[in-house]
Amino acid sequence: MPGVRDVAPDVFIQAYASHLKRAGKLEVPTWVDIVKTGSFKELAPYDPDWFYVRSAAVARHIYLRKDVGIGALTKLHGGRHRRGNRPSHHADCSASVQRKVCQALEKIGVLEQTDNGGRRISQDGMRDLDRIATAVVEAEKEEEEEEEEEEAEDEE
Repeated sequence: MPGVRDVAPDVFIQAYASHLKRAGKLEVPTWVDIVKTGSFKELAPYDPDWFYVRSAAVARHIYLRKDVGIGALTKLHGGRHRRGNRPSHHADCSASVQRKVCQALEKIGVLEQTDNGGRRISQDGMRDLDRIATAVVEAEKEEEEEEEEEEAEDEE
């Protein structure tokens, strides 16, 4: 059975984000349309569904590791802080955004807290992510089969 590791990250994150949005269980804060995701950013994200995409990325990241804290997630989603004519440096993203993402995923049962203060994936969350990964792999196989059929028709 294919797992999360067997699927391309961008394809899996898009699929899981659309699943979270369709389910409607994820509690999205009211401020998502105006907040920046880091102090080094100039604007808020253009994508109105960025909170679902970030939640899917965080869930996948924690799935692939044992337990992860908020600080590690801020480093992961950080970026380049452009400092004018001085050299650029890495800057962490907003810890508040990452904390709210983790809290929202905890409320729907995907994540759970560990004893040392980090987060880990729950059994229900693991089952959910594996199911989405399997669906993505099956969809890719169907697309490949359709392309092969079209190629066979074109050759005739």
